[in-house]
Amino acid sequence: MVKKRRWVSVLVAALVVLVVGGGAAAFALDRARSDMLAHGVRIAGVDVGGMTEGEARAVLQRRIVRRLGHPIVVVDGARRYHLTAAQAKLHVDVQGMVQSALQRSRSGNFVSRVYREATGGRVETRVRLQVAYSPAAVRSFVARVARAVDRPPSEARVVPSVSSLKTIPSRNGLAVYRRGLARVLENRLLHPRWRRVVSAPTRVVRPKVTTAQLAAHYPAFILIDRNAFTLRLFRNLRFYKAYRIAVGRQGLETPAGEYTIDDKQVNPSWHVPKSSWAGSLAGQIIPPGPADPIKARWLGFYNGAGIHGTDDIGSLGTAASHGCIRMSIPDVEELFSLVPLHTPIYVA
Repeated sequence: MVKKRRWVSVLVAALVVLVVGGGAAAFALDRARSDMLAHGVRIAGVDVGGMTEGEARAVLQRRIVRRLGHPIVVVDGARRYHLTAAQAKLHVDVQGMVQSALQRSRSGNFVSRVYREATGGRVETRVRLQVAYSPAAVRSFVARVARAVDRPPSEARVVPSVSSLKTIPSRNGLAVYRRGLARVLENRLLHPRWRRVVSAPTRVVRPKVTTAQLAAHYPAFILIDRNAFTLRLFRNLRFYKAYRIAVGRQGLETPAGEYTIDDKQVNPSWHVPKSSWAGSLAGQIIPPGPADPIKARWLGFYNGAGIHGTDDIGSLGTAASHGCIRMSIPDVEELFSLVPLHTPIYVA
């Protein structure tokens, strides 16, 4: 009986020693692996399971930070524009990601961790990429690219000369799609595996007046050749008809330049200029009738100068007026019906 009790005491003591010793060993193992990432842990898609904090940081620097540190190249034809990580103020929070992964690796209590280590268990968890950049810096870079790439459109236009009209064709412009480029750059900044070379997204900018629209834009155009005493009318940029005219005399020349018809009247009154040549009539208004030299129609274009009819047919083909352009009454009536308000007039 005594021998049996002694045997039980020895067995219990042995079990206590085993338990205490095993617990101490397990505790020591847990502490030794306190900076180890559990198997199954991935950071930004990189498998870091079984690594220490330092090893994980080194791998992330090589696999993530180094790739994101490569400049993004925007290509437009033969030109290249580089957005560097420094310009974008890019920062990858490697320490924060590793710490988050370590916290997840240390989840659970002491017993569950020891059991997981002893049985080769895994912690299936994913830590997302933690990266920051400056949106303002990206927008500034996009603006710089746009300033270099953008090309304003050129409208079709007409260059008048003394006897003809020259057409300058339109040209489409080009503009960087700024929002689209900013989005592409931001995506590249956040994805280390995506290509670092992108094409500049652009759109065509149409001119307000194209070559095809130009003729319709000019239903009428008047050219005045003072030396040849000729008025030429163009309709939709095609020569229509030439008229014999009189122009301003020496000292009261018809003003040269480009103007538009800004006043149209039927049977107009004569607003006599306050000039010395007008004598006692200066400043008066002469109503339509025999005393009114402005006959039938009036097309004003500059500071009292205009096109009007005259019954002094003999003055046509000479420099006889006080600055206006004289036409025969049938001719001015015809011209009046063909020329809308704001028609360009070029006096050479």
